[in-house]
Amino acid sequence: MGTIAAMATERAIIHVDMDAFYASVEELDDPTLAGRPVIVGGLGGRGVVSTCNYEARKYGVRSAMPTSRAQRLCPQAVFIFPRHDRYAEISAQVFAVFGEFTDDIEGLSLDEAFLDVTGSLRLFASIEAIGRQIKLRIRERTGLNASVGMATNKLVAKLASELSKPDGFLRVRPEEVRATLDPLPVGRLWTVGKVAEENLHRIGILTIGELVRCDPARLQRALGRQVAGLQALARGEDERPVHREVAEQSISAENTFEVDIADLAMAEAWLLRMSEKVARRARDRQMKGRTVTVKLREPPFTTYTRQAQLPVAGYATQDIHQLARRLLHAWWTQQPRPRLRLLGVGLSGFGERAQNDLFQPAASAPQADGIQDRINEKFGAGSLVRAGVLKTRE
Repeated sequence: MGTIAAMATERAIIHVDMDAFYASVEELDDPTLAGRPVIVGGLGGRGVVSTCNYEARKYGVRSAMPTSRAQRLCPQAVFIFPRHDRYAEISAQVFAVFGEFTDDIEGLSLDEAFLDVTGSLRLFASIEAIGRQIKLRIRERTGLNASVGMATNKLVAKLASELSKPDGFLRVRPEEVRATLDPLPVGRLWTVGKVAEENLHRIGILTIGELVRCDPARLQRALGRQVAGLQALARGEDERPVHREVAEQSISAENTFEVDIADLAMAEAWLLRMSEKVARRARDRQMKGRTVTVKLREPPFTTYTRQAQLPVAGYATQDIHQLARRLLHAWWTQQPRPRLRLLGVGLSGFGERAQNDLFQPAASAPQADGIQDRINEKFGAGSLVRAGVLKTRE
């Protein structure tokens, strides 16, 4: 009876991770890229790789690598600047598939999520049946491959999807956990970063299995932290719940410049460009915000933020830009030698939408915003912009 009761309460957790997501979307939209190394990321001296396809990975290219190094490793690759609006569009289709199986979805990024499908097992034969349906529907609706890992907790489910990539599909049952985890490099374990990995290597611990079997006192001397919790994870024990997605707290856009901006007019042009992007995303989500934030970074890494409130919650480009512009000007005049390495705009305070002053008119998007949205939706993001943005394309 004890075994039956344990099986009845056993969680069913799925980890879904799209394969080389940004690069796969680019290949989907441009079939001539098939079979060629594709690298998506910031271009120029300060750019970094967002993602790359498996062809590029054969040359040692990895995410977060400086683009300049990726160009040296794989000069024949096709380098593409990210199209975040397009990736968000495909991501929405992927997450819509998740919602057909459970409400317990914890999104980790545009292309990755945990799903708790325990309550859905009544409708399906097994967790594998759910996993197969998720893979199939994503493929049918987007043309892309997803890797699916299945287990009774988040740690093992994520490792299962990673181990089976690309186009992966792997379930790790409770009795298979130790055989699956023990041979893996200790650096594959969640919470073990580079420093901890190096410290473990120094005392001869190279695999997760060796970490499990190591004397806790010896580990304590090497790591100086919660050894019991780390060894529990190494045994595949993970009680973290799948947290449902919470309401979006902010919508933002920012840009890191290859050459520092020392001209106020150019900074204003970029501010307008990002205000357009933020306002468009807010209108797409029907989310009116009260707080406008401007993020400013002086070279090399000194970052400032400035905030102010709109009189009423809204998502009009003009209102967001005017307030952001005042914040930019106030900061600019306070600096002895203003220069910007990064500039960003954010909109938040969405929870305040219902608290508008009853004697003030509700904010709405001007007709110009609606026309711009429809044209950009039909012909692609950036097809129609305000004249002030054109300077950023020079």
